[in-house]
Amino acid sequence: MGKVCPVRVTRRTFVGVCLAAGGSLVLSSCAARKEPMPTGTARFATGNSGGGYATYGSTLSGLLGEVTGAKLTTVETAGSVENLRMLTARTADLGLSLADSAHDAWQGVGSFSSGALRFTALARIYDNFVQVVVKPSAGLTSFEDLQGKVVSVGPKNSGTAVIADRLLKAAGITVQRRYLDLREAVHGLEADGGKEHVDALIWSGGLPTKPISDLQSTVGVQLIDLSGVGQRLASTPRSGYALSSIPLSTYQTDRPVTTIVVPNYLLARRDLSDAWVWWTLNTMFRRQDDFAAASVEAGSLDIRTAIATTPIPLHPAAERWYRDQHV
Repeated sequence: MGKVCPVRVTRRTFVGVCLAAGGSLVLSSCAARKEPMPTGTARFATGNSGGGYATYGSTLSGLLGEVTGAKLTTVETAGSVENLRMLTARTADLGLSLADSAHDAWQGVGSFSSGALRFTALARIYDNFVQVVVKPSAGLTSFEDLQGKVVSVGPKNSGTAVIADRLLKAAGITVQRRYLDLREAVHGLEADGGKEHVDALIWSGGLPTKPISDLQSTVGVQLIDLSGVGQRLASTPRSGYALSSIPLSTYQTDRPVTTIVVPNYLLARRDLSDAWVWWTLNTMFRRQDDFAAASVEAGSLDIRTAIATTPIPLHPAAERWYRDQHV
């Protein structure tokens, strides 16, 4: 019996399955047999240690190595803004970015007012949730209560810092900013006074973000509701933001909390070879169960929404991959 492609599409199963002899389903792409393997070494700009980007990147890198034998080296960075600049400078081949930062770079505004940048997209991969975290004992119940407080706003040149800045401006408040990575911010929230102490941390990441989950065993976790300021941001034309909520089960809080969400993109430099792009996408979807086992955000990968990267154009090889899957 010959192979027939595709058989079925589900969120957690590769869409290019083939019906093998004997009727069993084999997770393999029919088109993969004619695609040349990537060669050499590529660089993947991810994020800071302990964050979702770093885990996502290292997991995908390992899976791609298993599938193709090619070496994808991950580079820990400050996050979105730095990654976008690295792609344009060709010091990175692949990179992760929040959609709002990518849109700013494409239009040459905000952190990229010195000039628009150009790059391509492979996929919209998952949504980030803005998380404003304080100690339950701090007595801080609204975003406006952060006025004058010491607040971690994420590393400089990160997507978190971009969102934090917009939240603070929309709320009309001033804080003592600390540009900390996630692990430093968590340590600062745990600290009882001293120069390392922070009153709150702002973070943009998938749910749950493990270092924030771990806070439950030390100082506890309370999330600030962003209904008011979040609505102001979400209603801004072409902002890329939307209102959502963080379920109470995420961090064992006493209630769900309204926040804003923003998509994440997997991007590439414009002249990255078709082989690297095609096999990266093929691996992400074909090995999604393995991917999600190590990176919880990978469980949100959905072929139906992955192509929604406008105005960032898909890389030609990515367009071809999705077309092969009848998307």
